[in-house]
This record gives sequence, C-alpha cells and structure tokens, in this order.
Amino acid sequence: MSKIFVDACLGKDTPYTPVWMMRQAGRYLPQYMAVRSEVGSFLNLCHNPAKAAEVTLQPLDIVGVDAAILFSDILVVPNEMGMELSFIKGEGPKFSHPISTLEDLEGLLGGEEAATRLTYVYETIAILRQQLDARGDNKALIGFTGSPWTLATYMIEGEGTKTYNICKKMLYAQPDLLHKILRKVTDVVKLYMEKQIEAGVDVVQIFDSWAAAIEPSRYDEFSWQYMVEIAHYLKAKYPHIPIIMFPKGVAAFIERGLVYGDFDVFGVDWGTPMALAKEKLGDRYVLQGNMEPCRLYSQEATTQCVEALQTIMGGKRHIFNLGHGILPDVPLENAIHFVNECHRVSGK
Repeated sequence: MSKIFVDACLGKDTPYTPVWMMRQAGRYLPQYMAVRSEVGSFLNLCHNPAKAAEVTLQPLDIVGVDAAILFSDILVVPNEMGMELSFIKGEGPKFSHPISTLEDLEGLLGGEEAATRLTYVYETIAILRQQLDARGDNKALIGFTGSPWTLATYMIEGEGTKTYNICKKMLYAQPDLLHKILRKVTDVVKLYMEKQIEAGVDVVQIFDSWAAAIEPSRYDEFSWQYMVEIAHYLKAKYPHIPIIMFPKGVAAFIERGLVYGDFDVFGVDWGTPMALAKEKLGDRYVLQGNMEPCRLYSQEATTQCVEALQTIMGGKRHIFNLGHGILPDVPLENAIHFVNECHRVSGK
C-alpha cells in the first residue's frame, strides 16, 4: 500500500492533505523530555539510535501526524567532519574552533570519510524502518540535512548568530574561500543523504534555515545552486524518492522567479504568502506549509489559518505544515488540534 505522504509529495491525489510539523519530536512533548532526561543530553540522544528512534515515533502516536522525521541535528555533519561540537544550556550549539582559513578547512574530513562516520544516524533509520514497517500504518519516514550554506554559517561563526557578520564578511571579502567550504560540505551532504536513503528513509528534506541572511541577488550563487546540485545527485540515483527544499525567508527570491531544480516539494515559510508561492511555483512543485508557528498558541487562530490554507490550495498539490518549527512551550492539545483540523478541512 502506498504512503499518503509520499503520494502527496509526488503530486498524486490523496484522500486528505497530509500534515507534519518541523521540530515535531521535541520539547513540547512531555514524553520527549522524559527520554531526553534519561539519556542526559541532546547530543547523547542524537548518538543513541534506539532512543532517537523512540522520540522520532512519538509524534505519530501522540499528535497523529502523517510522517515521522528522523530525530537528529543538522550539525552532526560538521561534527563528524572533525569540528568539536557542544550544546551549551541557554546558549545553543557551539564549535570550539570555527573555520577562518583554508588551512582550517583542509584539516577537516570530507566526502566518504566524513559521511561514513555518521553511523548512528543510519542505525537510527534502520531501526525506524523496521518499526514503521511492522506497524503497517504506512506512515512515511523523512530524512534531512542542513543546506551547505546553513551548515557553513555555523562552521564559520562558531555558533548561532543574528548578524552573520563573520560569514558574510567572508562572502564578500573572501568568496573563493567560502565556495571551497561550501564545496566540501556539499560533497559530504550528497553522500550523507544517499546513505540515509539506503538506510530506509522515504523522503528527504534540505533545510536552509539561514537563507534570508543572503541578499536575493547572491542567494543562488552561495546557497541555492548547492542545494540544487544535491537534489540532482539524489534524483539521478533515486528518482522515486521525493525531495523537499525548505529555504526560510525567501519571498523576494520567489517573486523574482529564481526557483529552479529537480525536486518535488517546496517548503513555504510563514513570511511568504502561500498565494504568492502557489502563483509562482504551484504548477511545478507541491507546496508545503506555511502556518505561522505562534498560531499554535490559539486553537481559534490555528483553525482560521488551516481553513485559509485549504481555501488557497484546494486540497491539491499541498502538504500542511508550519512555516518553521514548533516552539517548545506550545500546549500539546493545540498541536493535536492543528493536525485534526488539517485532516478535517481536507477530507474528501
């Protein structure tokens, strides 16, 4: 039996519009927090295939979403390339030695050598594949990666940033070095995604969380072209595996007609009007999104948005989702309400 979520990604008719939420395995779930407390840290959870699989499946049973997304973190990629990663409570991820020179970059692992080190991710997927198949409910499993640009921002800045001044200084003052970093990361990510597919994911998503940090006229050069390259590489080998692209904050990029590439689904962030995305992209790509995550604090506001999205999309070539990740203090019952409302308004 085919999976409704996979069919929707490929633009096929489905009995209802499927829904999932970015960051759906996370801190808003008491059950997640219990497992997190048990293993001791976020990174420990990422490195524990059995526990990572457990929290991956929690939203299926508790919230009722139509797809599971692998529990991991985008920064495991540079971590296994050789960058020392830690998560500081209240501050987020930090790399102890950010990249600032070509010598720093050359000291990192690349290609197959780096991708092979991510064994705990592939082991998690293998466990999930077995468990999902045994359930028989045909829920899909989504694998993912950060985009080369988003990964590079952390690798260069050393941590999260609001200004991106260090990596953007490199973009304008040392573009050749930045392209070398992006090339090395891209080559690892291609193999990382390939190994996720071989391990058993049904769909892959490429997150470009920091897309809006680049001015639209330079976005293709320093981010989108690398994402497209990854998608083309995967499509050539696995044409049956849907690919979702999610660049956050790129309404101006969409308006200029600059979206291209061999992929299936375009994730629409909450700052981009869904009607605009449909006008510019809806004939070429299935659209995913794009409810403002903070609407989840109000069931009334959630219902209003779900009904509005249904009116715009008409239940065709669409996947319900948030326009970014669910926030940790959202009431669980409101997340369940969102999923139920998506199923209600789109049921045929």
